[in-house]
Amino acid sequence: MKIRSVRLNNRKRAFEVRTWRHFYQYPYAKSDPPPTTKDPVVEVYVDEEIGREGFTYQKASGREGTVHIEQILKYNQDPGYMRDLLLYKLTIEAQKRIDVSKLSKREIIRRLGTSPSQFYRLLDSTNYRKSVDQLLLLLHVLDCEVDLVVRSKSA
Repeated sequence: MKIRSVRLNNRKRAFEVRTWRHFYQYPYAKSDPPPTTKDPVVEVYVDEEIGREGFTYQKASGREGTVHIEQILKYNQDPGYMRDLLLYKLTIEAQKRIDVSKLSKREIIRRLGTSPSQFYRLLDSTNYRKSVDQLLLLLHVLDCEVDLVVRSKSA
């Protein structure tokens, strides 16, 4: 996801980030190094060197910091980002379980009722076009139980 623009909002003490589809706020306190009243941000810009996937800011002291779009999406609990994170975690777990499974890959493919190419796409951690359903089925074939836990946010 590319950043379209970034602005400072000193009243809210946050960076205001606009992508092509969404608007996000990212608090100063989450950035590293964090701006302070004694060392405020004097310049902020979308960073072309990282493909517009983040922004860089400079403080009055000359120190710089960079914030990547993934930090912004994670802080704002963006649903698309959270889905991709869940897919990634399930894929890594499936890869680990396959490595220790006594079942052959051919048997796993047969039990899934799919093709070898589809099976390897399921195991590709960079493929986000797969569904959570497919990964849950794979983990079921590997004799795993998956529980989704919902908790209140801690204070």
